[in-house]
Amino acid sequence: MDNFKKLSKSKAKRNSDANASVIDYQAKLTEHGLTREQVIATERKLAKFANTMDSLVRVPFTKQGMGADAALSTIPLAGDLAGLALTSYAFILGRQLGVPAHKMTPAVRLALIDMVVGIIPGIGTLLDIFIRPSRKTLGIVHEHLHDEYGITETMHMDRPFLHQSLEDQQQQSHFWRNPIVAWLYLHIPDLLGLIVIVVVGWGLWAVISWLVSLFGKVTGFG
Repeated sequence: MDNFKKLSKSKAKRNSDANASVIDYQAKLTEHGLTREQVIATERKLAKFANTMDSLVRVPFTKQGMGADAALSTIPLAGDLAGLALTSYAFILGRQLGVPAHKMTPAVRLALIDMVVGIIPGIGTLLDIFIRPSRKTLGIVHEHLHDEYGITETMHMDRPFLHQSLEDQQQQSHFWRNPIVAWLYLHIPDLLGLIVIVVVGWGLWAVISWLVSLFGKVTGFG
């Protein structure tokens, strides 16, 4: 009986701690005049901006990419200054979500490095693929939201444009609220990529098989 009481008290304590954590997260949101929905919407806005600036077009089979920042760096000095000015928008969004200024320092430093390096013709544009201050800002912001507000979702970051589109569709029709339909919609790029890989793989196999067959006929080793 004593063991049962101890287990019950332990379970009750864990539940109490969990509830306290939820209350703390809500209190922190309220302290900054935010709601969970507003936080996710603002972070999604930041993810859209980061994608546009740093990874609008991705290098195949990598997470690296190029965006408006790399394009602007092709314009000597003026383009780099414009890129820095635009990147400051990411910092503003981060501050709106309650991220302390000192946490943003690494991203600000990276933005300044990006501007200085971008001045170098050719090489600066190439290095912009790897120096991505807006993506850095997004990472810092998400870590803060995870720690301070308990925001663990990432789909609105990974697929910001599709996530926004899905949310709009869900407001108009119950069909899009179906979990399976929503999952399929958000993973359209993955599904298309899988189809491309299968088609390309099949095509390569067919070409190799034809070449082997042709070699065999020509050489007599077939």
